[in-house]
Amino acid sequence: MKRWLKISLATIGALAAVAVTTLAWALHQADTKMVRVVSIASHPVTPGRDAASLSRGRYLFESRGCTDCHGAQGGGKLFIDDGAMKVAGPNITSGPGGMVARYRPEDWERAIRHGVKPDGRPLMIMPSEDYNRLTDQDLAALVGYLQQLPPVAGQGAVLQLPVPVRVLYGLGLIQDAAARIDHSLPPEQPVPEGVTVAHGRYVANMCMGCHGPQLTGGKIAGAPPDWPAAANLTNGDGHGMQPYASAAAFSTMMRTGRRPDGTEVSPVMPFNALKNLSDTDLGALHAYLRTLPPQPTGQR
Repeated sequence: MKRWLKISLATIGALAAVAVTTLAWALHQADTKMVRVVSIASHPVTPGRDAASLSRGRYLFESRGCTDCHGAQGGGKLFIDDGAMKVAGPNITSGPGGMVARYRPEDWERAIRHGVKPDGRPLMIMPSEDYNRLTDQDLAALVGYLQQLPPVAGQGAVLQLPVPVRVLYGLGLIQDAAARIDHSLPPEQPVPEGVTVAHGRYVANMCMGCHGPQLTGGKIAGAPPDWPAAANLTNGDGHGMQPYASAAAFSTMMRTGRRPDGTEVSPVMPFNALKNLSDTDLGALHAYLRTLPPQPTGQR
């Protein structure tokens, strides 16, 4: 009995030592990853200044989720605060506490498309995978609009991550913005706007941050534990698009946050932005999603 007890205690001690060592290694890896330099080829885009560009830029800012992290005025916004984890988007105006006063065109492009700061370090939370495929024209319009936002007071990004999240990041189970992108892809080429599958595929790029590059949904890595899994947007039985055979039903849900049966979709969905999508973009997005063949949930 004593021998068995000694062996058990020794095993527990060894496992505890391994756990402590793994924890320390993972935290060290997390710190190392956060300060690594990501090399991105320079691809500056001249910001749009004409009325049409500014109008398009405002539309993109209000409909593509930018306000959910940066606020309606661009001054920053706290969007996760569950006690253990606190995350706020930074002030992206020229006002006090703004982060972009010295941004060059290439800095805007790297931050938005690639999730990389001007100094080459990765941005942690920026959903650049949603914006990586923006055309040069749309990126120019968005940056032009951001640069003319009235200055408001704010602060830099807030990033308070609990130890479990940092450990998962260090182990590679959660990725930062820059690690989720194929940086070698060239910018998307424009397609004519219209209620077409081709235009819908372009609009659907905005969905990848939560629903995954294949739009198969599943648990969102790094999200607060109470967030539900993202819906599978492929056309299998029981998947998220099943109730939306018509574009009208889909558009109503995107603008109201309610399913056809009246139940509420998870408020994690950025409906404050999605309700601003145009009829053309919503119709095209619906047309594209309805072409996706069934895939198992979570095949990211």
